Amino acid sequence: MNCKIKWNDLSLDEWEKRFSVIPRSNLLQSYVYARAVCKTKYKKARWGLILIGDQEAGLVQILETGVLGNFFHTVELDRGPLWFEGYGGAAHIKMFFEEFDKEFPKRFGRRRRFIPEVEGGMAAEKILGQSGLKSAASGSAYQTLWWDLSVDDDTARQNLKSNWRGSLNKAERAGLDIQWDDQGRFYRWIRGIYALDKQIRGYGGVSPKLLDNLAVFSAQGRSMIIGKASKDGRDIAATLFFVHGQSATYQLGWSSDEGRQHCAHHLLLWQARDILKKHGITSLDLGGVNDESAAGVKKFKEGTNAENSKLVGHYI
Repeated sequence: MNCKIKWNDLSLDEWEKRFSVIPRSNLLQSYVYARAVCKTKYKKARWGLILIGDQEAGLVQILETGVLGNFFHTVELDRGPLWFEGYGGAAHIKMFFEEFDKEFPKRFGRRRRFIPEVEGGMAAEKILGQSGLKSAASGSAYQTLWWDLSVDDDTARQNLKSNWRGSLNKAERAGLDIQWDDQGRFYRWIRGIYALDKQIRGYGGVSPKLLDNLAVFSAQGRSMIIGKASKDGRDIAATLFFVHGQSATYQLGWSSDEGRQHCAHHLLLWQARDILKKHGITSLDLGGVNDESAAGVKKFKEGTNAENSKLVGHYI
């Protein structure tokens, strides 16, 4: 068997149809994300259909910049490739990255940056090394949590860690008003809070400008969902999700002191299960976590008992 990548061979409808069958897609490989990044950062996107032998095996989306006929060239692959059912084993991963390395070999004037959607471990590191990739010395491995939304609510509630379940019970007794929006009505409000909070606290994350473009393109397909919690008319917490295929990403959340007092974020995330399931979502990517700068956020997300996924890391 051999591996081929057919670039820009599919129409948008054909791409989305295939993307929608992938059980765990991620935002960074979605068409909406590519459109938003291209508009924000003036990059170009390329969409690849992966063939193993003559069979369709998966999808991959890359971002590029180039000048002087691509003499100076950057290529970025973030959290890909994504595989169809029956593919994605070690042999397939090795074949893909060998082919990818042939198409975009290291050379003077080219900068490569990859975050393979491959679980970390010595075996994965060996495969990628044999495929022509080199681990980047800087940057820690990307880590996220996947929450399975396909289980029933009773089972999901039993699976919650006891302190998280206790906080949820507290929030449910607090008399909070929860509103959900999939038409972008709450976006300007949550965007303003996010931009101010980001500036004051100085944390990383998506830029407000990129968030704006993600919101514009997502709203066209009603694939942005915002939840807002209020108490006696006061807005005390909010969260925003992006939907992509069968999956969704927990993009951002905010809570005031009063919101934290009433554990409003626990109730928002819990209710989001049903809201997202009504949109056909089976898996929720709870977003990047780390043990250094955001240990509290990681602990909150881990309270759902979601599955930890630690990728192999940054490669060049």
